[in-house]
Amino acid sequence: MADEHNDMTVFVVSDGTGDTGSAAVRAAMIQFRHRWRLRVFRDTRSVSEVRRVVEQAEQANALVVFSLVEGEIVEALQREADNRGVVAVDLLGPLIMRVAQRLKVEPRHQPGLLHGFSDDYFDRVDAVEFAVRHDDGANLRTLHEADIVLTGVSRTSKTPLSMYLAQRGYKTGNVPLVTGIDPPKELLELDKRRVFGLTVDPATLLSVRTARLRSMRAPSSTDYTDPDQVMLELDRARKLFRRQGWQTVDVSGRAVEENASKIIDAYEATVGQGRGASGAPTSAPSTSAAPAPPAGSGSGPTSD
Repeated sequence: MADEHNDMTVFVVSDGTGDTGSAAVRAAMIQFRHRWRLRVFRDTRSVSEVRRVVEQAEQANALVVFSLVEGEIVEALQREADNRGVVAVDLLGPLIMRVAQRLKVEPRHQPGLLHGFSDDYFDRVDAVEFAVRHDDGANLRTLHEADIVLTGVSRTSKTPLSMYLAQRGYKTGNVPLVTGIDPPKELLELDKRRVFGLTVDPATLLSVRTARLRSMRAPSSTDYTDPDQVMLELDRARKLFRRQGWQTVDVSGRAVEENASKIIDAYEATVGQGRGASGAPTSAPSTSAAPAPPAGSGSGPTSD
């Protein structure tokens, strides 16, 4: 049964965490200005399970995207999808086949390999815990332990970016710049290569702040949403970034993933020497080895 509002529904079916499929779907859907919904079916490793998922997909008129590797399960899903007229997209199968042809070896077809409990997994968990402890200027005395530190005025996506970078294995802290208060010395004394100043288009920032106050049922006429004050805050922040020699990242109109990639590239070029904080090569990171932040990061600034 199609959704009454004609929203698109996507089912991600995985024999592991479902993060690989979810990330691929989000990357595709960001290209479309259309409302959509995502449902993830994790640890799907039996024929009966995939049949139930496809049945639900038929009822929801959903597109099925799967990242399964065990041949019997893949065949069962595709057969059930064909029988029910459900569109199913195989994310990994064609790629695994091409790699096998190139290497002239048989793949293992073993579920869940990407997200095994390796040392890298626990390093990423540590990075997420570090980001939580060092969010919004907290625990400044240990801020020097961070791989990356983000700073900027309120509502420039510091927190979402910190959490995303942490999932990539980078210990990340963030420090807000507050009008009338000097930046903490712990921030100013950091290696400038590790600090990134976030800025944003004034109109976008004003819109985000206004929506924030509205959601809190707070008065809308404050310095926080005064256009002149917003311009002044951003100007002061940019001057600070230049004075400190920090790299500036404009987060306007870009998804969290895009802005994070720019930061990672700059960090690796100057500090990381081609390896993430956890020691994993950054050319093939697992973006979901640690607890994930809320889905739907969208574009532009969404939080501090």
